[in-house]
Amino acid sequence: MTDISGTLSICRRAGKLTGGADEVKSAVLRHEARLVLLSSDLSENTRRDIARLCEREGVKRADIDYTMDDVSDAVGKRWGILAITDSGFAKSVLKKLSEN
Repeated sequence: MTDISGTLSICRRAGKLTGGADEVKSAVLRHEARLVLLSSDLSENTRRDIARLCEREGVKRADIDYTMDDVSDAVGKRWGILAITDSGFAKSVLKKLSEN
């Protein structure tokens, strides 16, 4: 598992992280989301819907090796879908994910 929990925690405290299907969809549609992260235990239907939306809107998307419980430990909320709204944080997470 790539350790992005620290970055996600800082991102949340900075107010640059949102989560949950409805909130993430809204962030993508408002063109605020820079990166969407999908947890490993997200349902296939939700994964497919978010993937299509991100592709249509031109938002980067990445699958992470975190379960919803792992996300909860990192950011304090049990989310399966996360949207990072800051390009710096998004680049940092993508870099850490690519190092794996």
